[in-house]
Amino acid sequence: MAEPSTGEPLSEVRDESASDASERLDHRLLGPVIFGLAIATSLIHLYFNTVSTLSELWTSALHFGLFGLICALTTPMLKARSVSGQRLVLGVDVVLGLTALACAVYLMLFENALYERGVTFSTADWIFSIAAVLLILEFARRTVGWFIPVLCILALSYVAWWGQYVDGIFNFPGLTWETVLFRSYIGGQGMLGSIARISWTYVFMFILFGAFLVKSGAGDFIIELARCAAGRFVGGPGFVAVFSSGLMGSVSGSSVANTVSTGVITIPLMRKAGFPPRFAAGVEAAASTGGQLMPPVMGAGAFIMASYTQVSYLTIISVAALPALLYFLSVAMFVRIEAKRSHAIKLEDDDAPTLKEVLKDGWHFLLPLVVLVAALVYGFTPTYAAGIAILSVIVASRLSRHPMGPKDILDALVMGARNITTTAILLITVGLIVMVVSTTGIGNTFSIMITDWAGGSLLITIVLVALASLILGMGLPVTAAYIVLATLSAPAIYNLIAQSQLLDMVMNGNLPEQAKSIFMLVAPDKMELLNAPMDRATAEQLLASVPDTFSNQLLEQALSPAILSMALVAAHMIIFWLSQDSNVTPPVCLTAFAAAAIAGTPQMRTGFTAWKLAKGLYIVPLLFAYSPLITGDFDQMLQVFCFALLGIYAIVAGLEGYLEHPLNPVVRVLMFPIGLLMLWPHGQVLLDVTGLVIFIIAFVWSSRQSGRLSRPAVT
Repeated sequence: MAEPSTGEPLSEVRDESASDASERLDHRLLGPVIFGLAIATSLIHLYFNTVSTLSELWTSALHFGLFGLICALTTPMLKARSVSGQRLVLGVDVVLGLTALACAVYLMLFENALYERGVTFSTADWIFSIAAVLLILEFARRTVGWFIPVLCILALSYVAWWGQYVDGIFNFPGLTWETVLFRSYIGGQGMLGSIARISWTYVFMFILFGAFLVKSGAGDFIIELARCAAGRFVGGPGFVAVFSSGLMGSVSGSSVANTVSTGVITIPLMRKAGFPPRFAAGVEAAASTGGQLMPPVMGAGAFIMASYTQVSYLTIISVAALPALLYFLSVAMFVRIEAKRSHAIKLEDDDAPTLKEVLKDGWHFLLPLVVLVAALVYGFTPTYAAGIAILSVIVASRLSRHPMGPKDILDALVMGARNITTTAILLITVGLIVMVVSTTGIGNTFSIMITDWAGGSLLITIVLVALASLILGMGLPVTAAYIVLATLSAPAIYNLIAQSQLLDMVMNGNLPEQAKSIFMLVAPDKMELLNAPMDRATAEQLLASVPDTFSNQLLEQALSPAILSMALVAAHMIIFWLSQDSNVTPPVCLTAFAAAAIAGTPQMRTGFTAWKLAKGLYIVPLLFAYSPLITGDFDQMLQVFCFALLGIYAIVAGLEGYLEHPLNPVVRVLMFPIGLLMLWPHGQVLLDVTGLVIFIIAFVWSSRQSGRLSRPAVT
């Protein structure tokens, strides 16, 4: 969850915001109202996702109205110092919240009347449409800062006003304000469009599922399980941080929430074991960032990706599992090396339960995840699967010592509604930007521009997108940054990945006959070349002879729909991973700041440490682009995973200058090409194995050197 972006120090903003929210929740009159409203909102959304027959537009409108009201009541418009000022602010917030709900009700009552008038706005249409847009911008300002509202204002004014004055490819003749407001609200293309539908369906149901799991005690079980599984090793608390953050993140989908929930336990444990405080905070921040990469929830990314690519949610989370595991293991590699270097001790806790005892007391917490996956495999939609999993949490809790009672269920409903409030407001607001991009066609224009800047190079394109994600991440939360970047740059990356796969087919002489027919039309003199393997330069020249008007047709004829779909998933997965870097990259790295607050370390220095530990965020996306890590069959995926795992270990050793003992400068530099031999997707197993053999030799040599250094001198 992103923090407000203001001119005040981040910690002060967080404290004041939390203080105001706490005061309202504890208020003797307002507190019960918010509690009841949250319960009602969760129950209404459960109805939406099960037996409701309301139109998607009306449901999206009520989603906006209900969460607008919750946001207005729980997040004050501004900080008031005096009691009278607080009452005034509360009064204004109540009016704004009820106005948001009134906007939703108005749309439901008067939508048909608008169409009967030929989509000509009445005075009331103008008032409620303007009010709805202004309210969502204000709620976004409260929850995620000024950046998104300003971006939305620029986007809407571009469509209606200043786009006509822009020269070149970004010139847009403009629409009337009536049309812009219609598309923004009543028409269901902006605030109430596809992104809002994702919010009240997939995102809500899975966040509610996570809330039920946490309320049932699964969070404590996850931490205890991690401590038993990894805590007894040397450097074990660091592995606990990685392991618990991966498990917790798989259901919470929030990196900051992941940090504050597991970090209060793991960071003190790491410090007690001998890890430097800043490193401990960095590990927790980097590991918690991976929570949004770990299935089944993946923040809101998996659901949005499924909507954008039209690939099933089950397929997306299945191909996301190995890369997520690769990321967490990359963080664990840093932990192991630092444990060796810092001489971290093994913590002994005689009173700690054994792994057998923890599993005996908490095995039932794993049942809801099994039920969720089974329901998805059986063919239920993700929303129904989440609903079944929520019921299974309640049933499974009956097997524990503290089964969920009516109060626990109500608390879980409240927690779910409150946890999604910021995300719901964010997604509804981002819908305005998506509407502008789709209306103006600026996404395709931007993709063409990126491709031109990169000179057709996939690697340079990914670097440009990584820079854009870092800049956007300074002002946008991760989910919003992913949506904006995916809308703008996914087509460019997708085309380059598909072109790369087509190039491989031409080089290997495997082009299908239907694709060869296109060359019969555009380059009949080169048909003979297609029947045999050729070098890369010849293949590139051959493809360059195909006019742009035939390029898409050639891709569709040469590559199967399944291959093209997975190429699109790979493009979106690259963008989604790169969007995570704002969590751990200074100057705005909220996850690192949260960990620094727990560890008591400098925020910026902790941010740079977390950024170093999260190098998997940059390495793994390259594997999406250049290897079959998510596009191949299971054997190919597993092969890439195994070699990449050790390749990353070699690079981590080079970055740290330490393997099993301190590396001299020459060996340290050699670690990078050794890692690249195993990582670079050249498709030649011999080179992979060569890199692997060299690394194993270096590891064994380093282990012996470490033994000599630790052996006491003979006197």
